[in-house]
Amino acid sequence: NVDTDMIIPKQYLKTIKRTGLGKGLFSEQRYKDDGSENPDFVLNKPSYRKAKILVAGDNFGCGSSREHAPWALGDFGIRCIISTSFGDIFYNNCFKNGILPIRVSHEELDKLFDDADRGSNATLTVDLEKQEIRGPDGGTIKFEIDPFRKHCMLNGLDDIGLTMEKGKSIDVFEAKEKAERPWL
Repeated sequence: NVDTDMIIPKQYLKTIKRTGLGKGLFSEQRYKDDGSENPDFVLNKPSYRKAKILVAGDNFGCGSSREHAPWALGDFGIRCIISTSFGDIFYNNCFKNGILPIRVSHEELDKLFDDADRGSNATLTVDLEKQEIRGPDGGTIKFEIDPFRKHCMLNGLDDIGLTMEKGKSIDVFEAKEKAERPWL
């Protein structure tokens, strides 16, 4: 269980900006008490320092519903999280913030952890269009994703972007409303 308090501790929640939170990502594990990096923490190791894909255990993102958690992951550079399960609110917040959460089976996750143990030779590739994860040995793992969410991710659409796609229809509606009810 990696809860959102572990992903981004409370002291980093004083901002509503989506930037600058990467430094607080997993800060209680990434840094020692004196502020120096913990060399044993996985994201501090040279092979994983620039990771874009995070392979995580069960129930990732459980706990409180802080949207700062996906903001911190995104600001750090994480674009995809692979786990067997996610906290529901965190899962939805990932999509809203351009991070792809992928659910896999325990067996598939074990295989990905084995691949990750190879260090810098453990390159994983996620192909959203084909809905597959390719491992360093060429093996693939298929994953499911809601077609609407896939469309949004492939086209870089958030809630505002989806609304803007309907811009012409909105303009037509507003013009009609103004003509029919000029007092509004």
